[in-house]
Amino acid sequence: MKTLWQHCHVATMAQGNYSIIEDAAMVTAGSLIEWIGPRSQVPTADYAQVHDLQGAWVTPGLIDCHTHTVFGGNRSGEFEQRLEGVSYAEIAAKGGGIASTVRATRAATEDELFASAHKRLRSLLRDGVTTVEIKSGYGLDLVNERKMLRVARRLGEALPVSVRATCLAAHALPPEYKDRADDYIDHICAEMLPALAAEGLVDAVDAFCEYLAFSTEQVERVFKVAGQLGLPVKLHAEQLSSLHGSSLAARYHALSADHLEFMTEEDAIAMAASGTVAVLLPGAFYFLRETQLPPMDALRKHGVKIAIASDLNPGTSPALSVRLMLNMACTLFRMTPEEALAGATQHAATALGMGDTHGSLEVGKVADFVAWQIDRPADLAYWLGGELDKRVVRHGVDVTV
Repeated sequence: MKTLWQHCHVATMAQGNYSIIEDAAMVTAGSLIEWIGPRSQVPTADYAQVHDLQGAWVTPGLIDCHTHTVFGGNRSGEFEQRLEGVSYAEIAAKGGGIASTVRATRAATEDELFASAHKRLRSLLRDGVTTVEIKSGYGLDLVNERKMLRVARRLGEALPVSVRATCLAAHALPPEYKDRADDYIDHICAEMLPALAAEGLVDAVDAFCEYLAFSTEQVERVFKVAGQLGLPVKLHAEQLSSLHGSSLAARYHALSADHLEFMTEEDAIAMAASGTVAVLLPGAFYFLRETQLPPMDALRKHGVKIAIASDLNPGTSPALSVRLMLNMACTLFRMTPEEALAGATQHAATALGMGDTHGSLEVGKVADFVAWQIDRPADLAYWLGGELDKRVVRHGVDVTV
């Protein structure tokens, strides 16, 4: 069963750039791309379906490679308090901050977490997202981390989206382990990760390496256990200070190191050598009104692949649009629209370990794409808000959300 998609222009993103084919066509066979090229060279065949894309610009489906979509509660009240002059420390002292999200997540049932996350994820899908990563990290004990990861799996079954589930148990210190960070890391390594991996709930392991979270030594212990379990790693690193967590991630051939505002050129060199992707999160940078920019010149100089993601979470990036992140990457980090789109397609796929199958429109890859009614690919990073007219295809089939 072959399907022909024609009368379009394609930004394949095959080389991490637009790689444009004008007046193009694409042939899909089941869920895969069988042929792509100029419409004048379409292979002769008995096509089961022929679709006229009406001059649309076709790109790979967008990939959001860093989200915390599953969580309980709502922290918009804290956002309002901060704008009224209340400090984060004061909010945290009263039980706010991440502690409030942990309490709400633990109190919510699996079905309640699924229902709220389903709404948020549908917003991302309406923006052209076909693949998403979802982290745990608001449960901070085995029962509730399992609950979050089960919800992530359910979302991938209920919606037309490929979901990668990441265990972020080393996100923060739970209240029952106050002042006992090493004991909590022991618990993650000896009990949580082995159990969750055995249940098939984990695709990758993440940690938060920061002075207010976990040290490089503690993170390394988590990475070693992940390796023993055959799981790839990634890391929240260099968001608030320089601990060289990104270099640690590179030593363990991590899929990605994320945030990176305070990374050094030496970190960039290490990441380039290991192939670790730099995932930049402009939503958090914007929401926290940060001023320390990621070292864009060093990343470009050393050829580090740069991905862009929403960091959707209740505290520092309540972002429901990857397209808005593309614009922020351009305006805040001075990326080009082409770099930003590569960051939400080809490089985002690599950051999830899916670069061989997703992220670009090439023969043999999965037929996830969006046909946008736009004038040029740069429009995806240009327009602020709203829904652009489009047609979303996942695994070779039209989808609606």
